[in-house]
Amino acid sequence: MPSGLIALALGGFGIGLTEFLIAGLLPQVSSSFEVSEAAAGWLISGYALSVAVGAIALTAATARLPRKPVLVGLVALFVIGNLLSAAAPNYPVMLLGRIVAALCHGSFFGIGSLVARSLVAPERKSRAVAVMFAGLTVANVLGVPFGALVGERWGWRAAFWAVTAIGVLAMAGIAALVPGRAGERGPAPPSGLRDQLRAFRSAQVWLTLTATALGYGGMFGAFSYIAYTFTEVSGFAPADVAWLLMVYGVGLVVGNLVGGRAADRDRDRALILALLGLTLTLALFGLLAHSATASVVLVFLMGVTGFASVPGMITRVTDVAGGAALAASANVSASNIGNALGAWLGGLAISAGLGYTAPLYAGAGIALTSVVVMAVAARQAKSPQAADRVPAG
Repeated sequence: MPSGLIALALGGFGIGLTEFLIAGLLPQVSSSFEVSEAAAGWLISGYALSVAVGAIALTAATARLPRKPVLVGLVALFVIGNLLSAAAPNYPVMLLGRIVAALCHGSFFGIGSLVARSLVAPERKSRAVAVMFAGLTVANVLGVPFGALVGERWGWRAAFWAVTAIGVLAMAGIAALVPGRAGERGPAPPSGLRDQLRAFRSAQVWLTLTATALGYGGMFGAFSYIAYTFTEVSGFAPADVAWLLMVYGVGLVVGNLVGGRAADRDRDRALILALLGLTLTLALFGLLAHSATASVVLVFLMGVTGFASVPGMITRVTDVAGGAALAASANVSASNIGNALGAWLGGLAISAGLGYTAPLYAGAGIALTSVVVMAVAARQAKSPQAADRVPAG
C-alpha cells in the first residue's frame, strides 16, 4: 500500500471527525455561547451546506493547479477552520470556523480520490479510493463518542484542538508522502473550467450522480431517524443508541473496503448488487424492527450495503467524465443532496403518522430507484456509442 494513501486516509479521518464530533458537543457549545439549541444546530446544517457549495466552487477554482499542492492547501483551510472553532470568542466566529472547515470537505474527497487511484495500478483503483475513504468511515464510528468523551473531560474546545492537530499531521503527511505529480499520470484530464463543465454533457455522468444521490438518500432516509426506531420500536433504552450507532459505523468500514475490492472486479455489477442489497436490508429491517436481535444485525448490514457503492461510484463518475476533478467533487455534493432528500422524505413519513418504521420503508423505496437508475446506466454503458467512454473496471 503506497504511504501516500495512508496520508490521504488520515486527512479523510480528520475531516470526517470534525463533521461528526459536533453532535456530541452541541449541549456544551450551546451553553458556552448562551445560544438556543436551534441556533447551535446551525453548526451542523451550516457545515453541510458549506460542503455542498465548497465541493463545486473550490474544485472549479483550482482546476488548473497541480493536485498535490491543492490537497495541501485544502487541508490547510481545514486546519484554519478548526483553529477558529477551537479559539472562538463567540458563536458567530464558531460558526465561521465550521463553514471554513467544511469548504474543503467535498474538494478534498473529490480531488483526493483522483490522486489515490493514481498511486496504484488501474485494476486496484477502487480499492485505493476505499482506503482513502476508510478514514471517513472510521471517523463515523469514533466521531460522536470522541467528541463526547473529550468534551466531558477537557471541554469542547479541546476536541477542536485535537482535530486541528490531526489536520496538521495530515497536511505534513500529504506534503511528504504523496508524489509531486500524483493524479496527473496518463492522458491529461480536463483542466480548464470550461473543459470540466463539458464533461457534464455526458448522460453517464448524470446517471451516476443520480444513482449516488438516491443511494445515499435511501440510507440516510432510514438512518436519520434510526434512534427513534431503536427506542420506540425495537425496545432499546436511549443509552443503547450510542453502541448501536457504532455497530452501524463498523458496517460502513466493512462495506467501504469490500465494495472497493468488488468494484475492481466488475464495477457496474458490484454497484447494482450493493444498491439492491441496501434496498432489501431496509425493507427487511422495517419488517423485523420489533426484534432487538434482528435490529442489531440489520443496522450492521445497513452500514455494509449503504457504503459498499461509494468507492465504485466515485471511480465511475470520474471515468465517464474523462478524469474531470469537478465530476468527482460533484459526486460528493450529490451525496449530500441525497442525504437531505432522504431525511426530508423520512420525516414526511413520520409526520404522516406511519410510525417509526416508515423511514426504513421510505429509504428502501429511494434505494430501489437507485437500483433502476444504475441498471439503466450499466445497460447504456454497454452500447457501442458509450463503450469507449466507460472503462469496465
